[in-house]
Amino acid sequence: MSHPLSSLRSHFIKHITCHNPSAAFFSVRRRIRSPQPRRRFTFVPSPNAARESHLSRFNTAVSSYSTLPSSNGATVTDAAYTSSYLSVRISCPRRVADMLSESLLCFGATSTTVDEQDDHGDDEKAKLSHIWISSTFNVDQDVKNCVVRASDSVGLKELPIYKVEIHDHTDWIKQTQESFHPVEIKEGLWIVPEWRNPPDLEAINIILNPGLAFGTGEHPTTKLCLLLLHRLIKGGEKFLDYGTGSGVLAIAALKFGAEFSVGFDIEPQAITSARHNAALNNIEQHKLLLSLVPTKNGPNFESECPVEQNPYNPKIIAEKETYDVVIANILLHPLLDLAERIVLYGKPGATIGVSGIISDQVPIVIERYLQFLENVDVTMMDDWACISGTKKR
Repeated sequence: MSHPLSSLRSHFIKHITCHNPSAAFFSVRRRIRSPQPRRRFTFVPSPNAARESHLSRFNTAVSSYSTLPSSNGATVTDAAYTSSYLSVRISCPRRVADMLSESLLCFGATSTTVDEQDDHGDDEKAKLSHIWISSTFNVDQDVKNCVVRASDSVGLKELPIYKVEIHDHTDWIKQTQESFHPVEIKEGLWIVPEWRNPPDLEAINIILNPGLAFGTGEHPTTKLCLLLLHRLIKGGEKFLDYGTGSGVLAIAALKFGAEFSVGFDIEPQAITSARHNAALNNIEQHKLLLSLVPTKNGPNFESECPVEQNPYNPKIIAEKETYDVVIANILLHPLLDLAERIVLYGKPGATIGVSGIISDQVPIVIERYLQFLENVDVTMMDDWACISGTKKR
């Protein structure tokens, strides 16, 4: 038997009249069940910028502010970060939190967050019975009217307590940027955010705007792969980064001395981010190719981005090309499903490295790759692992 509240919520969602369809359609709702992670998630609360952003299935769920092209040629920052917004915190009974959140979206809110973190001070009774909803509104929105109508629609007899603050959108940009710091991978090797100064000008500095693609240098798997790559590149190698994300490994390989570097991903957004980062590092265009994962018909990124905007994709990448070093820092299931394909890109005797897995997953990955590799080695960092081996001749 379904819970009465679940039935009520279902009925409510089906029959409520939404007076702000465009904002509600683009809104983001997330329930926080644990302390906030170190990386912040940014949200563009503008129906004019209603363009859904997907992380590559290769990537971990971590993202940040990025300037992405919009359909009219402007950037998301042009469209959405140039005006102020209202931040509204509402304390409501737990039993109606989900319904009230949905209703707020329909009556004018551009985003809502049901926040289960304890924020009622020393009021133990309030902690048990109430919960906070964080929401954003356009500055010209009548917040009180929205809260009144939303509260009435879910059957609240009293208007909930709420607090309104006005913020500048640029505060979010600054806040997100301030959360990224230069990361020292090892002595003489740094990952440096675009807006920060390198701590050591004599070191190898890889400049990144992380954008919406994985690979900021902070995650243990990125560090493990960079350390592996640093050991392997002696000069003149051809390198493949399978699941390139921000392009950090493909760029690093060239800075370490590789002759040629290729980065694949399944998301055009990741390729765009990697190309931007390549330009930040003054990478010569003829040394780096960035492309969607090739198919039998070749990459199809040209349909997403015209040739004149693709300085790092001057030619079609063939499936049959092979490399001296191949690294895939993705996720467990793609590593297992694509094992044969990943290894196929390596020359006989090439080093293949795979990461994006935790220690408990190491045995199953080794078992999958043992038919292709020998001299298998495992490195660990904070319970994350990187497996490498030599492709059998």
